Amino acid sequence: MAIIVRLDLELARRKMSVGEFSERVGLTPANVAVLKNGRAKAIRFSTLEAMCRVLDCQPGDLLQWVEDAEDAEDAEDAEDAEDAEDAAPTIEAEQAASR
Repeated sequence: MAIIVRLDLELARRKMSVGEFSERVGLTPANVAVLKNGRAKAIRFSTLEAMCRVLDCQPGDLLQWVEDAEDAEDAEDAEDAEDAEDAAPTIEAEQAASR
C-alpha cells in the first residue's frame, strides 16, 4: 500500500511557501520536507488537522492511496483463488453429467 502526500500540490495552489506553512502549522521545515518527499511513515491526526486548517482543505486533498505492485499481485492471487473456487462446482457438475 502506498499513501501519497500531495502537500506540494496544495501549497502550490495556495502559493504558500514551505516556511510560511511550517510556521503556521507548527512543524519544522525539515519535517515538512519529509512529508513532501514521501518519506513520512506516520502522521498524527492533530498534525493532519492543523495542516487542513491552514490549507482550508480536507484530509483527502492531502493524502491519496495508490495500489502498489505488491498489493496488485495479492489482489490478483486472491481473485484467481476465488475464480478457481467458483469453477470447481462447475467441473464437478460436468463430470456428474457425463457419467
